[in-house]
Amino acid sequence: MSYDALRHFADSWGLLAMAILFLGLVAWPFRKAARPRNDAAARMIFKDDEHG
Repeated sequence: MSYDALRHFADSWGLLAMAILFLGLVAWPFRKAARPRNDAAARMIFKDDEHG
């Protein structure tokens, strides 16, 4: 493969692959199965709270 062919591949398909990866990583915490773990992490700072 020549440099130009690799550059064309990276400019088109590489950008698409990175965009799909980015969207997947952004959406990962918002999936339904992650809700209990996210709720537990959100309440973790109040675990030792004495006010109830």
